[in-house]
Amino acid sequence: MNLITADYIYTPDGFLENATVAYSEKIEAVDTLKPLAERYPDADIHYAGKNSVLYPGFINTHVHLEFSANSTTLKYGTFMSWLDSVVENRNELLQKCDNALMLRKTEEMLHSGVTTFGAISSFGAELEACMEAPQRVVFFNELIGSNAAYADTLYNDFLERIKASQHCAEEDRITPAIAIHSPYSVHPVILQRAVQVAKQNNLPLSAHFLESQAEREWLEDGNGGFKAFFEKYFNTSTPLTTIDEFIHAFDTYPAHFTHCVQANEEELAHLASKGHSVAHCPRSNRLLGCGRLPIEKLKALNIPFSVATDGLSSNWSLNIFDELRAALMMHYTEPMEALSHQLIRSVTSDAARILRLNVGRIEAGRESDFAVVTLPDAPSSAEDIALQTILHAQKASEVYIAGEKIL
Repeated sequence: MNLITADYIYTPDGFLENATVAYSEKIEAVDTLKPLAERYPDADIHYAGKNSVLYPGFINTHVHLEFSANSTTLKYGTFMSWLDSVVENRNELLQKCDNALMLRKTEEMLHSGVTTFGAISSFGAELEACMEAPQRVVFFNELIGSNAAYADTLYNDFLERIKASQHCAEEDRITPAIAIHSPYSVHPVILQRAVQVAKQNNLPLSAHFLESQAEREWLEDGNGGFKAFFEKYFNTSTPLTTIDEFIHAFDTYPAHFTHCVQANEEELAHLASKGHSVAHCPRSNRLLGCGRLPIEKLKALNIPFSVATDGLSSNWSLNIFDELRAALMMHYTEPMEALSHQLIRSVTSDAARILRLNVGRIEAGRESDFAVVTLPDAPSSAEDIALQTILHAQKASEVYIAGEKIL
C-alpha cells in the first residue's frame, strides 16, 4: 500500500486541500493523512511537494501516431490544401514514422500527464509501439475505403486488424476499438457492418464527422473542394452518402464523433438524442481553417466532449496542456473559471466515461493513474486551480499508472 499527499487533490467533489490518497493498483481511499496512516501503518508515504496538485491521469481521446514524422511538410490554412498535401506526402511521412519515433511521441504525451490515449490506426502499424508504451491505449482500428470494388478486401483487412488488437488487449493495457474515417471515405455497406461489429463486441466506436465546410458542401450538393479532389484522385464526382444517412448509421450504438465543427443545431440535437459524444481538437481545427466547435451548444444539449490533440499531421505537439490552453483561448465568450473546470473534466472524468474506462477520477475503486502538477506559486483559492493549471503547466511533475511511478 502507498499513500500520496498533495497540497490539493482533484476529486469528484472538487479540489481537496492537504488530502491523501491510499492506493495500490487501484485507489483504496481518499482522506487526510493521519487516519490513512493509522489504517495502513506499513504504507510508504510520499508528499508530492509544495504547490502540488494531484490529478487523475489525463486522457487524450484522439491522436494519430502514424503521421508523427510531420513537422513542416504539410500545408496549413485550409482543409483542402492540407488534404492535398497529405496525399502528396503520405508515403514519405509514413516511411519515416517508425516505432522509435512513435514511442517518443507517446513519451511526449506521458510528460504532459497523459496516462491514457486513443490511438487512431489506419493500418495497424502503431500497435507494436502502443504495446510498448506505458500508457493505457484505446486502439481504434480505422475503417477507410470508398471504392465498392475493393470494399470486401478492405473490410477483411479491417477485421484482421481488430483481431490483432484483441489478442494483446489484456496483457498490454490495450482496449480494442473501431474508428470510421469519415462520411466521404467509407462505403455505406462496410460502414453498417463495422458499426454492427462494434455493437456485437461492445467496442468503443469513433468517427470523423463534419470537420470542414468542404465536407458539408460535398455531402449536401456534390460540390466544393472535394469535387475536384475526388475527380483528381478517385475518378468520381458523386458522394457516397448524405449527412443524414451517415449519422443515422450510428443510431443504435453510441459513438465518439471527432470535430463536428460544421454540424448544425439539428445534427447536434440528433447526436444528443442518441447518446453520442464529441472529440474537440481546437488547434487542428484552427490550422486546417475548419472553424470553431460551438461548445456552448454542446453544453446546452448535454453532449459530453473531450479535448484531444489529434495527430501531428495537424498539430505541432501532443502536449495536452498546449491543447487545453488553445481551447481556453478559442472559446473566449465562455466564463473563464467555469470553462477551465469544464476543460479539466474533458480530459479526466468526461473522457474516461466516453471511453468507458475505470480511470479519470480520484475515488475508491478507480485505477491508480495520477498526474502531479506543480504550480509556480500557491493559488489564491481552490476555485482558481483549474485555470492556473491550464495557464502555467507545461509538464507533469510525476506520473503514475496502475500505482507504479512512471515519471
